[in-house]
Amino acid sequence: MKLQELDHHVHTPNGTLFSHEWLPDGSNRANAPAFLLFHDSIGSVELWRDLPAKLARLTSLPVIAYDRLGFGRSDPHPGKLSFTFIRDEGHHIAPLLCQALGLGQIIAFGHSVGGAMAISTAAALGSRCRAVIAESAQSYVEESTLNGVRAARVAFSKPGQLERLARYHGDKAAWALGAWLDTWLDPQYSRWSLDSELAQVHCPALVLHGDSDEYGTVEHPTRILRNLGGPSRFILLENCGHIPHREQPARVLDEIQKFLAVNQIP
Repeated sequence: MKLQELDHHVHTPNGTLFSHEWLPDGSNRANAPAFLLFHDSIGSVELWRDLPAKLARLTSLPVIAYDRLGFGRSDPHPGKLSFTFIRDEGHHIAPLLCQALGLGQIIAFGHSVGGAMAISTAAALGSRCRAVIAESAQSYVEESTLNGVRAARVAFSKPGQLERLARYHGDKAAWALGAWLDTWLDPQYSRWSLDSELAQVHCPALVLHGDSDEYGTVEHPTRILRNLGGPSRFILLENCGHIPHREQPARVLDEIQKFLAVNQIP
């Protein structure tokens, strides 16, 4: 299947967002749901690698990934990341993207903190969100998550590591890294959870989590499933860490395809 690839630039009150679209031949994002991808704490459009193209070919649906403000090819973030950044992305940025790109309905798909943003988006958009896919999503501030962040802080302090991150974020790399580490390790952030957002999600949800995730135990998906307001399916991936779509791509795509078929999407 041929894919048309398009760059988009979406203006927000705080700066311009970069997004990239994989559009299968014959698909129409005004009439069919489009995947909207939310990247992880130091991710970007480029770091999704070949997943968006594979997803578009598998489902014949448009796939759109974007760089959050301060990441990738989007504009720099104007200041410190707010403790409400997950909710803000779902309730303010995602609706703005949908309006600017002419998206009638979406399937919100996020990885790690992006999974929490996908859930927040589903809560905000209501029936406009046909389904949500949360991969390795955090649902509260768990000690194992903080241990993973602390280990990452040590790893990124080594020579050359910030330069490696700069390949994807340019001169925004230090801000992106600090936004992740400083936010999660701030004691004031310790009370955050997704609970109130989860109760507002009524569309079908697919929750994927690796049994060896270095940034969170199965308590994260357990809490998500316990508090979701709609139907859900949980897949625990064996011998899998924090990035299932890179570690077990065929399995992840297969589970997505089955999930869409069961829920008759599109």
